[in-house]
Amino acid sequence: MGSGQPVAVFGAYGHTGRFVTAELAARGYVPVPSGRNAHALEELALGQGRKSRVASVDDPASLDRALAGTVAVINCAGPFASTTGPVIEAALRAEIPYLDVAAELEANLDTFGHYRERAREDGAVIVPAMAFFGGLGDLLVTAAMGDWTRADEAHIAYALSSWHPTAGTRLSGAVSRERRGDHRLRYRGGRWERRTDAAPALEWTFPEPVGRRPVIGEFTMADVVTVPQHLAIPDVTTYMSAEAARDVVSPDTQALTAADGSGRSDQTFLVDAVVRSGDTERRATASGQDIYAVTAPLVAEALDRVLTGRIRSLGVVPAGEIFDAPDFLRALEPHITLDLHPGRADA
Repeated sequence: MGSGQPVAVFGAYGHTGRFVTAELAARGYVPVPSGRNAHALEELALGQGRKSRVASVDDPASLDRALAGTVAVINCAGPFASTTGPVIEAALRAEIPYLDVAAELEANLDTFGHYRERAREDGAVIVPAMAFFGGLGDLLVTAAMGDWTRADEAHIAYALSSWHPTAGTRLSGAVSRERRGDHRLRYRGGRWERRTDAAPALEWTFPEPVGRRPVIGEFTMADVVTVPQHLAIPDVTTYMSAEAARDVVSPDTQALTAADGSGRSDQTFLVDAVVRSGDTERRATASGQDIYAVTAPLVAEALDRVLTGRIRSLGVVPAGEIFDAPDFLRALEPHITLDLHPGRADA
């Protein structure tokens, strides 16, 4: 697959970045670790037998050096509100594809808003939110849509057995809350709404063996940004299992612990995507282990397809628009369990 091609990984020493560099190496690429923390980079490079490149988003020349000679860059460094713009600019200067694993709503909205037309005009490829939150849900909704050209609603429900956030997740969440203030965001009627009321407490019937669970409705994630960018669906809503929602915001939630030699935790997930048109519903689901670890095959598979020309469009493009969604998801089956057969959903 990679045939020794060098790929810059900005933020390679972070929790997700380490999974991404390992997955790239397993696919035959040569990860080029980069970031601002010279000590962390040195430790990572020594452990992996690779050379690293120190770079900072405040120093464009350092980013240019970090990307020099590489075929693409994957941005794993949060908070993405600070890193996406500078790393995208460096990728555009280097004329290489850019992918990131950003789950921050505001960062993803900025990427589409600031770069979509420019990247299309330049013939560039920018794939934001190519991660568990964003990419996976977007692909599932696109696969569930099938031959429909429009739908009335899309719902993406997440059942996580637990959610022990990384330091990066906590920092990104803090930055998002600072930018958003006292408001929360939801997508209704084809537009964004800023709400001050509490998100609703609901129940969602997941496929077995999860079953009916309490969820927080309008727990707006990156999928709500990506889906309306390419699918004619005016109402897009995400839901989070209530226990996981409490975990991620509690300062007392313990740090992640590895459950196997790869570094994966024992966290399990099920993502249930339902699209509705009139009285007809279609569903696609995916389940697996560790939301951070599964991001690595997601973004690495995306990279493979970009570099081999298996894409459908240029510019700033979400996963379901740029890739063949069912084919992409089936390629992930060593890492996730899929059910792509449309059927009735009971929500």
